[in-house]
Amino acid sequence: MGVKLQRVGTTYIPVKNVETSSKWYIENLGAELTYRDQDKSIINLANQSFFLVKAKEKETANFIDDKGEECFSITFEVDGLHSLEALYKDFKDKQLKVGVIENRGHSGRNFVFWDLDGNQFDVWSELSPSFKAKYNI
Repeated sequence: MGVKLQRVGTTYIPVKNVETSSKWYIENLGAELTYRDQDKSIINLANQSFFLVKAKEKETANFIDDKGEECFSITFEVDGLHSLEALYKDFKDKQLKVGVIENRGHSGRNFVFWDLDGNQFDVWSELSPSFKAKYNI
């Protein structure tokens, strides 16, 4: 097979209330709304399209690892520790639910945060080399 996957185009995130969640992502994460109806909204965030899809109560994109810990399924990247710390402060100032800044034993630092519906996300202080190269960062 000569054809390879090129990129992730869309990520689907389960939410309880499409309108409320759309506003949360726009106000707190700087997402751009491109479409919304009663069942879903499409937002652009971090160079990707996300569908916020109306789902059953308590449904999340999280999963349980083999140690029994609830895990995030998406890691966002920022450019450096200073950017990570500034974003962390911004999230704390907005009173978003956030974890602590962690040293996980690899380069950079991370923290996790949650949306209104309990979807957990990770933020890492290191931009991937391929992203830096593509966008001359």
